[in-house]
Amino acid sequence: MKAITFKGIQSLAYEDIPDPGLLDSTDVIIRVTAAGICGSDLHPYFGREQGLDCGTVMGHELLGEVVEIGSAVQRFSLGDIGVAPFTTNCSNCFFCRSGLTARCEAGQLFGWIENGVGLHGAQAEFVRVPMADSTLVVVPDGLDEGVALLAGDILSTAAFGAELAGVQAEDVVVVVGCGPVGLLSIRAALEKGARKVVALDSVVSRLELARRFGAIPVNFKTEEAFEIVMACSEGRGADCAIEAVGSPEATRTAAELLRFGGSLAALGVHTESHLALSPGEIYDRNLHYAGGRCSARYYMPAALKIAERDVALVSELISHRLPLSQGVEAYRSFAAREEGWSKVVLTP
Repeated sequence: MKAITFKGIQSLAYEDIPDPGLLDSTDVIIRVTAAGICGSDLHPYFGREQGLDCGTVMGHELLGEVVEIGSAVQRFSLGDIGVAPFTTNCSNCFFCRSGLTARCEAGQLFGWIENGVGLHGAQAEFVRVPMADSTLVVVPDGLDEGVALLAGDILSTAAFGAELAGVQAEDVVVVVGCGPVGLLSIRAALEKGARKVVALDSVVSRLELARRFGAIPVNFKTEEAFEIVMACSEGRGADCAIEAVGSPEATRTAAELLRFGGSLAALGVHTESHLALSPGEIYDRNLHYAGGRCSARYYMPAALKIAERDVALVSELISHRLPLSQGVEAYRSFAAREEGWSKVVLTP
């Protein structure tokens, strides 16, 4: 089969690799019909996360048709269309039962093989899905596959972020970063009842989308974000901040816009060795800081309902729908944050 594989820092290949096979009775094989390129994929791409084996298939956002079924699989039949979260889930361990499916005791991350152990990713013609009954979710009939794909990661992550930040009715919320997760975080905050959402970025096309999603867009390179947030909050600062970038600079920006007692939710994947805030800053301003991997499987049923309800708006996030064969070039443009590039959906 054809797949996009990791070859080293900023080096990918579109190449032939062996088809996956069933390794366990609870596996299924999916013929991929939609696979996303996610901002998190850029961490190994740029070498910010290390340890990925050369030859690993990239990507963790996958949707497609069930074409092979293990003997113990009960909830799926050949021809079913399923969407997966970015980690596999058993549904039986302590963490799955408590809703923290991201920390499933048997879970694995799609698109991460290290020292020969792990799972290949979604940017391929076929993918093996372990623990299929408790990992896959059936896609509602008629729902656009590109939009449904987002439920397995960024739609769920946005809902998680608003919850993590503790957004309440009438809050003023800051979203730092208007990539796909940040844009969906705007909607998640508004769904929680936020009075105003101020969204920061420097890419004009992303800021235009932020306005469409209901936020006050702020170009942090040309506008004074602090003054705008203060004007929206009677001079106090934002009640909550959702940081959707994953950099020390984004953390500091988010924190500096918060009021005393404000909450900061970190959705961006951080690879730096130290938090950009000191314990003294957190203490002196009574700040609340929370982060962590989204338990996407837990949030997926609600995320799919949002996808169905807001399909037209959510589909605006998808700037490019491309054949898998153009995926390597798409990574370069996506990584460079070129104007007009937002969510990329690849079709094998």
